[in-house]
Amino acid sequence: MEHLKEMIVGKKLKIMFTEGWDARVIMAAAQLVKENLAIPVLNGSRRNIIEKARELHVDLNGVMIMDKEEYPRMDDMILKMVELRRGKLTALECCDLLEKPSYFATMCLAMDDVDGLIGGATISTRETLRAALQLIKTAHGSDIVSSCFLMSKGERKYILGDCSLNINPSEDELVEIAMQCAESARVFQMEPKVALLSYSTLGSGTGPGVDKVRHAVERLRRLPLSYEVDGEMQLDAAVAQEVAELKAPNSRIAGQVNTFIFPTLDAGNIGYKIMARFGGFEAVGPILQGMRKPLNDLSRGATQNEIYKMAIVTAAQVMMNRVTV
Repeated sequence: MEHLKEMIVGKKLKIMFTEGWDARVIMAAAQLVKENLAIPVLNGSRRNIIEKARELHVDLNGVMIMDKEEYPRMDDMILKMVELRRGKLTALECCDLLEKPSYFATMCLAMDDVDGLIGGATISTRETLRAALQLIKTAHGSDIVSSCFLMSKGERKYILGDCSLNINPSEDELVEIAMQCAESARVFQMEPKVALLSYSTLGSGTGPGVDKVRHAVERLRRLPLSYEVDGEMQLDAAVAQEVAELKAPNSRIAGQVNTFIFPTLDAGNIGYKIMARFGGFEAVGPILQGMRKPLNDLSRGATQNEIYKMAIVTAAQVMMNRVTV
């Protein structure tokens, strides 16, 4: 994570945590302050958070607390939420929803009170994403939200997607997932070499799944991309030079791929967990892609260190968004 830390250190980015009362979040926030990596913003009751920090012997100096009961622009927030929901909710209904931590925290991001948001320490992914998709919405040019994992071991690092959201992506969705994963690779200072994976390598196998992947690659190649894309490709041909020479001798990236696009969620979820459990790779994610503003979801079993790292990733996404805007 060192290069990401260099990108964000001293930038004073405000990263909000939906569940600011959680012990793991409070300790991760203190670590971020200590290293001058971000200004953590803890969502929740000021009194409860201060009491929990006392129990943990954590100094909250440099940490912000966003207590809904003290929020000075609540009328503006409700009006903004009505606008974002395009009349589907009344002001009273919005007021009721803002009692939920996920909606209030997401609206703080929508109101530009904070630069990025992390939720999911205790709240389900479904609830986190529901608020995000209703209020933050997808980025310009994106029709879907996808996810990726950064898998790292020593000097080796790879991007894998989609491993947690899209169950059976269509050709259109595979194209978007590939492009979003390539952008995520650049957040981690990787030059994307993207392969769309299959049980077939460049025509060696047949079937509807192979056709879907092959057609998605053909469409990607018609776009003005600044990185290489190939497929359909088996994993061994993507990562092993000796196999690439046999199965894909004319490919410019076979054997050197660092960004892997899986044809289904089944394959992606199993793939990243095999790397983590049997291969000893560290998994950072899921990292959400395609959102208009940086927002990420945690596993409810996330450790303090995992929350700390996801905050670094979210802050890095903020910086990359500023560069590309």
